[in-house]
Amino acid sequence: MGDEVRVGVFLPVAGFPGMGHGDALAAAVDAAVAAERAGFDDVWIAEHHFMSYGVCPSAVTLAGYVLGRTERVVVGTAVSVLSTWHPVALAEQAALLDRVSGGRFRLGVGRGGPWVDLEVFGTGLDRYENGFEEGLDLLLAALGRERVAGEGERFRFREVEIVPRPGTPMRPVVAATSAGTVRLAAARELPMLLGMHIGDQEKAALVQAYAAARKAPNTVHAVAESGHLAAGVAYVADTTREAVATMMASLPRWLGPGLAGYRPVDDRPYVPRDPVEYADLLCRLHPVGSPGHCADTMLATIANTGVRHLVLLVEGAGDPALTRRNIARLGAEVLPKVRASC
Repeated sequence: MGDEVRVGVFLPVAGFPGMGHGDALAAAVDAAVAAERAGFDDVWIAEHHFMSYGVCPSAVTLAGYVLGRTERVVVGTAVSVLSTWHPVALAEQAALLDRVSGGRFRLGVGRGGPWVDLEVFGTGLDRYENGFEEGLDLLLAALGRERVAGEGERFRFREVEIVPRPGTPMRPVVAATSAGTVRLAAARELPMLLGMHIGDQEKAALVQAYAAARKAPNTVHAVAESGHLAAGVAYVADTTREAVATMMASLPRWLGPGLAGYRPVDDRPYVPRDPVEYADLLCRLHPVGSPGHCADTMLATIANTGVRHLVLLVEGAGDPALTRRNIARLGAEVLPKVRASC
C-alpha cells in the first residue's frame, strides 16, 4: 500500500425503521456508485444475519453486484464472517470476484460473535471460540495454493484443485478487536480492520501490539506498509452543531433495534449498548461536523494511529438522499483537504 492515504466508505446496509429491505439494499448500491463518483478509493460491505443492524447476509454477493455497477473503486467485505463460512468456499468466491473484476475485490474476514447464526448454519459455537485460526489458515491456503487438503481438527477432506485461483495475490483483512486476533493477524502478516467502536488511542494500542508481535518497527512507514484500516462514522454539514444534531436524531433509531438483534447462541447474557450513549460516542470519536472539523478529525486519526486507510460509515442519517449528499460533500469538501495535508 505504501504511504498513500486511502479513504473508503463502509456500508453496513443499515435497516432503519420504516425502510424496507429492498430499499436499504438499493440505497447501499446507490451509495457505492455515488462514492466512486465522489472520488473515494474503495467501498466496504458488511455481513449480518437475522437483524436490522445490517440487512446484507452475504457481503461477497453484494460486492459482486457493486463491482458490476462500478468501474474504478475497489470493493471489499468488512467483513465476511469466517465462523459461518467454509473457508474453501469463501476462497472460491473471493478468487472468482478477483478474476472477473480485474483485481478490484478485497476480502475482509472476522471471527464474528457467539450469535444464533452459528446454530442456524450448523457451524457451532466451537468454530467461533476455538476454530478461527484453523479456518483462517485454510482460507489462506486456498487463496495461495493450487491444491489444498483438509488436515485439521474441524476440516478434513481429500486434496482438491482450487478453481479459479486468484489472478493477484490476496491478503485478507482481519477484523481485530482482541489481543489474540491481533497476534494471529501479525503472525500471518495480514492487515487489520480496526472498529469504529474505539477511538484513536485504542486503535494505536492495537497497532503497537501488532508491531510488537511481529517484532517489527512501529514507524509511520511500517504501519502504512502493513495496510491496516480504521473504521469510523462520517457526516458533514455546514456546522458541527448541525451535523451532530442530525446524527443524534438518527443514529439511535437504527442502533437501538439493530444492536438488540444480536442473539446469543447459548444462555450467556447479552446487554446491548445504550443507543444514545453509543451515538454520542461515535459523534465525538469520528468526523461528524463541518468540512474543516471532519478533515481535522481524519488527519488526527492518521497522525495518532499511523493508519493511512480510513473507511467511513456514511449511512448514519437514515435517509438515502441525505446519504448521497453526505458522500458528495465528503468527496468535494473534505477528502481534498485530507489528501493535500498528507
